[in-house]
Amino acid sequence: MIRKVLIANRGEIALRVICACKDLGLKTVAVYSEADRYSLHVRFADEAVCIGPAKSALSYLNIPAVISAAEITNVDAIHPGYGFLSENADFAEVCQTSGIQFIGPRPDVTRLMGLKERARAEMARHGVPILPGSAGLLQTPEEAVEVASQIGYPVIIKASAGGGGRGMRIVRNAGELPAQFIQAQQESQAAFGCGDLYCEKFVECPRHIEFQVLADNYGNVEILGERECSIQRRHQKLIEESPSPAVTPELRERTSAALKQAFAAIGYTNAGTVEFVMDALGNLFFIEVNARIQVEHPVTEAVTGVDLVKAQLRIAMGHRLPDILGGPVVIRGHAIECRINAEHPVTFTPCPGRIKALNLPGGVGIRVDTAVYVDGVIPPYYDSLIAKLIAHGHDRDEAIARLRRALDLFIVEGIQSSVPLHQRILADPEFQAGQIDTQFVQRFLERSKAREAALAGA
Repeated sequence: MIRKVLIANRGEIALRVICACKDLGLKTVAVYSEADRYSLHVRFADEAVCIGPAKSALSYLNIPAVISAAEITNVDAIHPGYGFLSENADFAEVCQTSGIQFIGPRPDVTRLMGLKERARAEMARHGVPILPGSAGLLQTPEEAVEVASQIGYPVIIKASAGGGGRGMRIVRNAGELPAQFIQAQQESQAAFGCGDLYCEKFVECPRHIEFQVLADNYGNVEILGERECSIQRRHQKLIEESPSPAVTPELRERTSAALKQAFAAIGYTNAGTVEFVMDALGNLFFIEVNARIQVEHPVTEAVTGVDLVKAQLRIAMGHRLPDILGGPVVIRGHAIECRINAEHPVTFTPCPGRIKALNLPGGVGIRVDTAVYVDGVIPPYYDSLIAKLIAHGHDRDEAIARLRRALDLFIVEGIQSSVPLHQRILADPEFQAGQIDTQFVQRFLERSKAREAALAGA
């Protein structure tokens, strides 16, 4: 029985989990660093415990401090949100040992999915398409050269324990592979404490597509459609939407069927996301599994009507998925999310500071997930997210129109924000036509610079 939940996170996702807990009548405990003492998640939780100084390693990533806070407040479960400890199998294991329910997959499943080469092999075993690549971990640069010659260049070297683009190198010929291999290995070891690498075929200018998974403790698995996440810069997503303009009903059905089989076979429970690349021919290839709730989950909620965070809690409470969903999942309309960050809209320089004025947009089809307020501070220690702005419409065109209207009404003063960047992207003809891939932002920025140079020359 779950009566009280500790949220091992901060910012908008901590507030989001608190709201879901309140809907279910559950008590909440917030943890916070000294830098977040006046944050909204601290104010709105039933209880709050300071777990350390501003630095994440001494607070939000400090497992003993989080567990101590859970024990002194006598919670039944911990929701990790996203980031921080959300995919840390050791943390999930400590929760289990301490008699506290971890709201997420079992530690062994999280550990399996965290090793991307092993997850890749497991998905392939159950019929999920993967890119040609190494059969296992690569031991030497020479072995990498041999594998690459078999699958053909370009290839991508990846860290098995990686994420966020670290430990990743694109290699276009055999001559540069040994040096790139060693660099990726060193970077992976420094970032993740593990230098294991694997190799797969590199897809030029792919789309980035991800599928939302929910699974209960009784073997039931449901796929809640897909999200298009191709608008990104340096592997960091900026805009997400659901459904993808490129995924056909037939492809959605075929991929969902394979994922249901795979996730049931590995014993996956709770929420998860499966990431794919899509090539120019419309083929999907597995990349990785994120064993947690995603930043962009609201677009799936908008088109399915399913509260994913509440579903996470109810799964942890022992409810069956058919009862949680209440019937077949139906995708209605189109939703798009902008991640509005505290950064310069041209240089992308982080811009922490105090918010002096704020207007959050509303109206039909608009949702804002945020934890900011007037006179609140965006600290320099964490992710620079100000808010997630979500628009839902009858179709993609209406969702874009509503999102553009909402961006015009979004005012934040005292700091720089990425609102102007989003406004320019949504006005771009290629974006409006759905002609997007992971290199879209780079091309968009290059076009913008060219226009500015032409105007300056005139």
